[in-house]
Amino acid sequence: MSATVDDGAADVPSGQIAPAASGEFSALDVLRSRGRVRGVLALLGPAFVAAVAYIDPGNFATNFSAGAKFGYALVWVVVVANLMAMLVQYQSAKVGVVTGRDLPELCRDHFPRAVSRGLWVQAELIAMATDLAEFVGAAVGLNLLFGVPLFSAGLITAVVAFVILALEQRGHRRFELAIAGLLGIVLLGFLYDLIVVGADPGGVASGLTPRFIGSDSVLLAAGIVGATVMPHVVYLHSALTKRRVICSDDGERRRLLRFQRLDVVVALGIAGLINLSMICVAASLFNQSGNTGLDSIEAAHDGLARLAGGGAALAFAVALLASGLSSSSVGTYAGQVVMQGFIRRRIPLFARRALTMLPALVVLGLGLPATDSLVVSQVLLSFGIPFALVPLVLVARRTDIMGSLVNRGITTAAMICIAATISLLNVFLLYNTFFH
Repeated sequence: MSATVDDGAADVPSGQIAPAASGEFSALDVLRSRGRVRGVLALLGPAFVAAVAYIDPGNFATNFSAGAKFGYALVWVVVVANLMAMLVQYQSAKVGVVTGRDLPELCRDHFPRAVSRGLWVQAELIAMATDLAEFVGAAVGLNLLFGVPLFSAGLITAVVAFVILALEQRGHRRFELAIAGLLGIVLLGFLYDLIVVGADPGGVASGLTPRFIGSDSVLLAAGIVGATVMPHVVYLHSALTKRRVICSDDGERRRLLRFQRLDVVVALGIAGLINLSMICVAASLFNQSGNTGLDSIEAAHDGLARLAGGGAALAFAVALLASGLSSSSVGTYAGQVVMQGFIRRRIPLFARRALTMLPALVVLGLGLPATDSLVVSQVLLSFGIPFALVPLVLVARRTDIMGSLVNRGITTAAMICIAATISLLNVFLLYNTFFH
């Protein structure tokens, strides 16, 4: 069986690599025939789009707050959250590859109508919390770099996000490369800061021991998890993989899933390295110097400039801007997937962007504390995670949906543990907020 590769032809959906009607080689074989390196690179990409959500501006707020206040004590939370994210994103990618449908579509088809609609409403609210973090973060980045007023910077962020999204309309690869490029900028920025500031290996090692230091550390831990395991990309990843490479049988799907695992490990590994760099820079620079009361991203930027030099502060601001621009584009894309999947409706990207960005513009327009808003948004996201994870677990364990590639019992158990852990964190937050 021969194959054609999507290059924007009208009869092939954007992002799809589809086999022709007859021939000898499959679509997967054609891609692999490009060579050891190019053949593998052609199959990577979806997880890099998802990974951007794991280093969005909300991570800046929670990781720097955690590192400044508690030093290396919450390093283990970052590591555990990243490992959970790897399993969750692979499961989402697997659902898309195996079924040829995304998670919202499967929820609509296999869950009661009331449940499906409820999940959609919840997902839309979470999209607003997501946009709050991304828009505020990018606006702060523009303000730090160029002195642009925050409200105007938020509007500029929306325009740039549209430009990045326009690339997806011209084929999935351009969009993936643009997002991967922005991810690379964030990585380079924090590697530079880590080299300049340094880290204490002993402190990092001690931080791998699970522990909390008072209720405030639990709040930040929930924020870290909320900023790391993101509900909207749980839905999105399945859409990115569902028809990217069309497989003719389960044997080909198993082969393709090996590359999806590699994609997730590499992309989420990079995201995890960035998150660890954030908390290590904050612990080394602020906690050990007694600046434990770091209360804003602006303060982090000023502290870097004062204690580590202008280069470190510039790298931080550029990384923040790249993070906000890329994650806001991915967030809008995810919103379209959620709406189309759950209720078979699409609205113009401009209308969706205008709706979900409203809370962020209100925050910027009223001059509310940016970092506090970011941390609160991440806690809200943490509450939304189980509503994405539970449907994913239920779908991936059903033989009538997944066929011979249904999840094994141990995988289902691990996913249930992840959902339960996050839910328990949320219950504690509710108790601590209203009854303590």
